[in-house]
Amino acid sequence: MLRKLLVCGLIVVGLSFAVTGDDKHNHSSDGTKNAGLEKMKSLVGTWVTPDKDGKPTDEIVSVIKLTAGGTAIHETLFPGQPHEMVSIYTADGPDLVMTHYCMLGNQPRMKASTKSLGNKINFEFAGGSNLDPKKDKHMHSAILTIVDADHIEVDGTGWENGAPAKDMCNGMKLVRKQ
Repeated sequence: MLRKLLVCGLIVVGLSFAVTGDDKHNHSSDGTKNAGLEKMKSLVGTWVTPDKDGKPTDEIVSVIKLTAGGTAIHETLFPGQPHEMVSIYTADGPDLVMTHYCMLGNQPRMKASTKSLGNKINFEFAGGSNLDPKKDKHMHSAILTIVDADHIEVDGTGWENGAPAKDMCNGMKLVRKQ
């Protein structure tokens, strides 16, 4: 009986070490948070087009939320519209990366540039799936400017036939829905 109690006790102690041991899923080499992802977390909310006076309208353009235990940002662009799209932002070590699930049926991946400074995040093309960047139309880069807590601007560059496309993704000004 004493032997059974001792074995059970050792199992409980072993399990408690397993449960409280080091988090093997910390993907940051020095334990710090990813600055780009933290900046994106400040944008959680609903974003709409402004009216001529800069006040929020009812036209929802973007809904941003945390997912995956706060390790990813899920953005729905143009929710409920025929051209609805999704972008997912995650940390990849010290980098901020984004995969854009486009209405064009492709999935460009972008990485925040080291040139991202202050209130800007510059995303640059880093590959993708279901596209040939030399010919297929796709989102190729974007600059996200956080004007203040309630205003953002997005200037994107589409790509087609290996060069910038003139009719995609530029000049969006958004206001946080209150």
